[in-house]
Amino acid sequence: MKTVQTWEELTNEQLATMVVNMLHQTVIHYTLWFMEVEHQLGMPKALEILKKAFQDSYTIQMNRLGKTLGFKMEGLVPEPLLKMPRERITDLLDAVAANWLANDGVWFQAVEMTSGMNDAKRCNDSCWARFARVEAWSIKEALQLDDHPGLEGLKRALRFRMYFRINKSSFEDDSPNSFIYRMDDCRVQSARKRRGLEDYACKSAGLVEYPVFASTIDSRIVTECIGCPPDPHPEEWWCAWRFSLPEKA
Repeated sequence: MKTVQTWEELTNEQLATMVVNMLHQTVIHYTLWFMEVEHQLGMPKALEILKKAFQDSYTIQMNRLGKTLGFKMEGLVPEPLLKMPRERITDLLDAVAANWLANDGVWFQAVEMTSGMNDAKRCNDSCWARFARVEAWSIKEALQLDDHPGLEGLKRALRFRMYFRINKSSFEDDSPNSFIYRMDDCRVQSARKRRGLEDYACKSAGLVEYPVFASTIDSRIVTECIGCPPDPHPEEWWCAWRFSLPEKA
């Protein structure tokens, strides 16, 4: 095979592959910037900076790609996406959410296969400690929630998680100051069940994920695990969480 020395020697397929690789590198570089800012300045400051960085980066990148690929921007949305039928947009939302979950699983399995289950769970739980906060912050910004939107604000935020689009979940008001959130059908656990595997013990991640998500939406909210694998649970749900707001809060 001929050794390639310059960009001009690449085939169209190789050039297209390089485009994909460069987009991937951009995502990694963007993430590393956020991680380092968090490390140096702390998460609250990192989120404040992320808001400006995302707005500026997105505008620059999308306008440049639009000019190169021949599409216009309508505000912050590419015109072709904006003009898609509603059903196609909702299908795209579901596909993106499913890809996000698949990406999570790919990373878990990659660590598990190279370093073992303990390291995979350790990395997974630490990742969720960060991602749950970023996801909650992003949703809170999108919904323009107040600093302390209470339990109703948390319910709204939970409905806009990527999980909510691809799993089946339900809410039950437990008292005037609390509600229960149940994961009635979990894609990951249901897939394991179909393959005859035991429940994945996800409680350690959930004990990080749900309290961090809830407290990011409203710092007064208290989170309690009712049950989550490896805990026993009824057939009707896989995990359940109680969120409460102390009366004096």
